[in-house]
Amino acid sequence: MPNNKVVLITGGSRGIGAQTAKLFAEHGYAVCINYRQDVNAARDVKQYIHDLGGNCILVQGDIAKEEDVVRLFRETKQKLGPISVLVNNAAILHQQGKITELSAARIEKTFNVNVTGSFLCCIEAVKHMAYSYQGDGGVIINVSSMAALSGSPNEYIDYAASNTNPH
Repeated sequence: MPNNKVVLITGGSRGIGAQTAKLFAEHGYAVCINYRQDVNAARDVKQYIHDLGGNCILVQGDIAKEEDVVRLFRETKQKLGPISVLVNNAAILHQQGKITELSAARIEKTFNVNVTGSFLCCIEAVKHMAYSYQGDGGVIINVSSMAALSGSPNEYIDYAASNTNPH
């Protein structure tokens, strides 16, 4: 039977996303972990949640691809029930370097995931949660980085520019 508290976490297989998934599970949420490529890390988080007695599914997908985002939300709702929380956590971080070392391809890839992907997830979340779309309401949490404040000079310039200011 679907849990009435469902969280979908993008980039939920490692780091902040994995810890967020575990915390939501500890508070009784059914969890959907979205991951792009590291299925073993995603399985480890799922196992932790199952060991707690929680409900967890894994959905592979690239949030920079609209069709993957639509499928991610559809599968979560079908398998766990209506989504009540989206944690927009997925981001791409390339090797650090100076601005003169950046390429258009790298910048485009970073912004496609970190900005466009986050917007695509917000759009789908609203379509699933908003009262105006016959949803039950919900919460969107957009995870950012302190790099957005400093700009990370000579380090992760494109990453810093693609993160929302957390204040």
